Amino acid sequence: MDLKQTFKTINPVIGVVHLLPLPTSPRWGGDLKAVIDRAEQEATALASGGVDGIIVENFFDAPFPKDAVDPAVVSAMSLVVQRLMQMVTLPIGVNVLRNDARSALAIATCVQAQFIRVNVLTGVMATDQGLIEGQAHELLRYRRELGSNVKILADVLVKHARPLGSPNLTTAVQETIERGLADGVILSGWATGSPPSLEDLELASAAAKGTPVFIGSGASWENIPQLMQAADGVIVSSSLKRRGQIEQPIDPNRVSQFVEAMRRSLQPQEEMQPTPSVPV
Repeated sequence: MDLKQTFKTINPVIGVVHLLPLPTSPRWGGDLKAVIDRAEQEATALASGGVDGIIVENFFDAPFPKDAVDPAVVSAMSLVVQRLMQMVTLPIGVNVLRNDARSALAIATCVQAQFIRVNVLTGVMATDQGLIEGQAHELLRYRRELGSNVKILADVLVKHARPLGSPNLTTAVQETIERGLADGVILSGWATGSPPSLEDLELASAAAKGTPVFIGSGASWENIPQLMQAADGVIVSSSLKRRGQIEQPIDPNRVSQFVEAMRRSLQPQEEMQPTPSVPV
């Protein structure tokens, strides 16, 4: 995956739009316009804060089905994502939780979004939705069938889950890329808001052999300089919300603060040194 081509930068910050509950979810409020309005506000705040991309998730639909979502969710997400693509010029991605990669790919392909996130592409994970099996073979064949060039970013040993068996991180990354054909891999901590360790990011980067590695959770303006020592990009949500609380809306000031910290951390060391005075 060529990050420069997709995101116009080699180290993208991808902000997350968490959609309000959608039709058929337990907390659905009955008003799709309210969902769209909130999504528009979130996307605008992210774009004005300087992110390089946006991913749209049905985050507040919990509890999630482990695989296929209701068609009403697909319809609603298609409408929302298309609307956001008309509003902002940033690359947009789709994540249909918990693991409906096929629907995510269909939505992204139809509205010409650029990428999807897949929580479990390969292997088997024990989750709060039960056992989730990766369906890489189905997804990759479906992408070919659709004639789609949507990129697949896949979590490795995804958060809120434990692997069946105990594959090590290096093997999991290699299999996700080499056997699952992911275009990029995502490394998270154990839960939403929990960062991966620098050591794990270094292991994942070494195993990925040039395939982009994204930080998938827990990034903040305080820890991003350290975490980006071993990653190519970051997907960030909680720390961009008001007071850092996941249920709150996006805070444009926190977005700007995060993006600035990210950019500063990526400046070459020589640029950060004071220019020596030249003797007269």
